[in-house]
Amino acid sequence: MGQSSSSHSPPLPSPAPASTHHRPTTLTSSSSSSRSEMLGFRYSKDELFIDISDSTTSYVDYTSEIPDDCLALVFQFLGSGDRKRCSLVSKRWLLVEGQSRHRLALNAQSEILPFISSMFSRFDSVTKLSLRCDRRSVSIDDNGLILISFRCRKLTRLKLRGCREVTDIGMAALAKNCKELKKFSCGSCMFGAKGMNAFLDNCCSLEELSVKRLRGITDGGTTEPIGPGATAVSLKSIHLKELYNGQLFGPLISGAKKLKTLKLLRCLGDWDRILEQVAVADNCLVEVHLERVQVSDIGLSALSNCSDLEILHIVKTPDCTNSGMMAVAGRCKYLRKLHIDGWKTNRIGHDALMAIAKHSVNLQELVLIGINPSAISLEAIAMNCANLERLALCGSETIADGEISCIASKCVALKKLCIKGCPVSDEGIEAFAWGCPNLIKIKVKKCKNVTGEVGDWLRARRGSLVVNLDVEAEIVDATASESGAQEDLVELPAITNQVDVDADAEAAVGQPEPLASSSSGRGSAFKTRFGVFGGRALVACTFRRWSVGNSSSNGNS
Repeated sequence: MGQSSSSHSPPLPSPAPASTHHRPTTLTSSSSSSRSEMLGFRYSKDELFIDISDSTTSYVDYTSEIPDDCLALVFQFLGSGDRKRCSLVSKRWLLVEGQSRHRLALNAQSEILPFISSMFSRFDSVTKLSLRCDRRSVSIDDNGLILISFRCRKLTRLKLRGCREVTDIGMAALAKNCKELKKFSCGSCMFGAKGMNAFLDNCCSLEELSVKRLRGITDGGTTEPIGPGATAVSLKSIHLKELYNGQLFGPLISGAKKLKTLKLLRCLGDWDRILEQVAVADNCLVEVHLERVQVSDIGLSALSNCSDLEILHIVKTPDCTNSGMMAVAGRCKYLRKLHIDGWKTNRIGHDALMAIAKHSVNLQELVLIGINPSAISLEAIAMNCANLERLALCGSETIADGEISCIASKCVALKKLCIKGCPVSDEGIEAFAWGCPNLIKIKVKKCKNVTGEVGDWLRARRGSLVVNLDVEAEIVDATASESGAQEDLVELPAITNQVDVDADAEAAVGQPEPLASSSSGRGSAFKTRFGVFGGRALVACTFRRWSVGNSSSNGNS
């Protein structure tokens, strides 16, 4: 390996009858002579003979000259399957592959407990570990988690999914043994507030915390609140999802002095008071996601104190109105990304959009779902937000050909556009043959008056423009009324796997979806508690990801 052929290399012996010491192998010759000479092979006109001897100097392991560090670097470019196969080559490769593996995902069933010691004797350099257990299986318990924490003291990232046998005792031991943890995520676990507090009291380097469906935190009055502990000066991101009693995390949220990202998704309870505690004058919040939580204009007004706020998602919060959004737009001058899903309540509309157009001059990404903007407010955004590059308009009854033509003529910086469920026709789409000179992709979905012919025409006019038209979706719409929803609403398929409107909107404008999880483990009690949201007849407007290949996009008609 890495050496040129040489005339001094002794040739391999000629093939001999099989014996206990020689194993001749015959291969059809398909290689060039130069390559054969480099490898030290002797071949005839018809066949290539290779003799592998057990005894003397005929075999040279050129990889033995490669340093372990270089071999480990090569392994880092391989996938998991190739790394496993490489580990079978020799004892040295097995050792180097195990010592160079920093990321490991295990099926955390109770059956692996006897093998934990030997497993982490081989993989002794793991810094990123994922432990997942199916809900139909029994997960590892405290003993397994404690043993793993002893063998992986250098962990920086840990993810627990479905580890229902882990209790407060296991979490306390984990925190004491793995003090270098920077990212921790748990979902569908059963430990409670005591275990979470013990964990936070010892992880002084923790920067990101994600908690989803933590069943051990109940509504009981005796449950202790969860404080920041040792993470008060290090924690930068908190993500809470589908918690019965998420307000117990209030002291943690308000006590994290360097908190930059806060995501509250489908958590029960009133969050206005906690947002008021968080949004103080010296806060560092840059990104806030509020989805299907009980937040009103009081909470939005509190967020307006976050002068450094750049990313804001307001998704299906029916108590938020124009007043709260106007306060945010007026005081948060650095907004770059804004997602609003008004849930077709018409409580956020013209006034809020006018305030956004006036104050959010740095806006680069705007997603409007279930909102009916006026022609005046849409024109104001198109004219004043000169840096707007990504725009998604979904489920609006007031966006027609005139508004689309205005966008085409005035949004000069626009690069990606998505239109879904709006009364737009071919005439409006034709405006992009001349408008939006920087546009690289346009997606139109579930707009019944848009035909495939305009897509072909637009591709012919602008060859570099990716045009994605879903003109067959109207057949699905015609049969969607079986669900009993209101006639004047846009009927779309139900959302599955907990991928909501806001997540789909992120995908449509080119943003990665964070930490997806399966919804199969959600209990019936949890669904009952969220009936206040699920009982509405409003149907979410969703759209697929922008990441569709150019070839497949140009092939649709």
